[in-house]
Amino acid sequence: MEQCAREDRASLDEYIGNRSTDSPGTSDDQSLDLDAPGGSRHGARRGPLRPLQAFNVSANLVQGCAAPGCSRTKDLSHCSCDAVQYCRRKHQMNHRQAHRSICSKVKKAYANLEKEERALKRERGDNVFENYQGVFWSIYPTRDYMRARFMLVEALLKINTSQAVTLALDHLLGMLHLCRIDTLGVREVVPSLYLRLGRDQEAYDFCSWYHKANEKAEENEEHEYDWEDRSLPFLNTTNADIFGHILEMFTSLSHVVATTLLKIRLIIDIQCVQRAKQEAGPHVPREILDNIQEYSTITDTTGLSRMLEREDQRRLIAKVKKQVNDLYAAVEKINRHFWPALIEPGDNLRVQPTRYTYGDEAQMQLVLQYNYNSWAETPGAIGVIEELSRDRGTRS
Repeated sequence: MEQCAREDRASLDEYIGNRSTDSPGTSDDQSLDLDAPGGSRHGARRGPLRPLQAFNVSANLVQGCAAPGCSRTKDLSHCSCDAVQYCRRKHQMNHRQAHRSICSKVKKAYANLEKEERALKRERGDNVFENYQGVFWSIYPTRDYMRARFMLVEALLKINTSQAVTLALDHLLGMLHLCRIDTLGVREVVPSLYLRLGRDQEAYDFCSWYHKANEKAEENEEHEYDWEDRSLPFLNTTNADIFGHILEMFTSLSHVVATTLLKIRLIIDIQCVQRAKQEAGPHVPREILDNIQEYSTITDTTGLSRMLEREDQRRLIAKVKKQVNDLYAAVEKINRHFWPALIEPGDNLRVQPTRYTYGDEAQMQLVLQYNYNSWAETPGAIGVIEELSRDRGTRS
């Protein structure tokens, strides 16, 4: 086994609009021919949809050996695509038929990225990544490299293993550090990947940082974050208050959706802590805490420790439930199609829209595809949304 066109910050439309084009558009109706590198995204008519794509729904992110039925997580070897691991050659051979197609696509995406990197270094020198870090997209020859890197991310995310998701997340974060202004809009994908990996605090920190950057611009244009000033701190928020109120935090549909899931996961974990305290008293033994941690949706021990420090989990649960209700309403306001599609996705996970307008079905489809697996991998999370939808339907 072998081992920079500037975009409107926090707007999802720039991702689909700039993914294959070099200049930002001015229309609210976003058009995109993903197959044509110079394709236009302007125009008022609804373009034809591309053929349905494959979308691999994940109910449980594979943490170790990818062979069905194997739970081994140690002494693993990587497949040649680097995104899948096996504990023995027999398991790799048994899984070969299921994995072969996507394995080939990932390896081709890696090869394409390496080709673009070589071409970029030939034109701009071996130190191009150091010399232009932070302002990458403003250097025209870097754009094919950035597109190739995102194509690799898309291929990796067809594989539902923690290894593949970690690799994809690392590439996206690397792209953000190369191009702070994020012309491709990759920041919209990042929070859901943190959540899939159980890194909820980092997901919240990520969203919080963008909120603060946007907040300064809204309060005073003179204090607007300068995305091209590489001396300024970037994505440096740590340990933001995960229990804090966040409704006014976002203008990005994808970030609101991810934060809603994060808050639902918080409720699930707080309830686990509450039950443990009821059974063991105020001083929860270490072995019980370890057991909670094992089944917790949040692998970050900092968040769990904060919960244990709070005397009254009931008040905390009520607080976070209100936040979930507020976030639910915020998503409904931004795009009324989203929650029904999360509950019953149908072909929305496979559609490849060529154009969307704020609040329409195409925008919903794009954000749903970014976020769906993080919800599907959290037991009970979609059920919470179903319940909220029924309650609101009853009241209306």
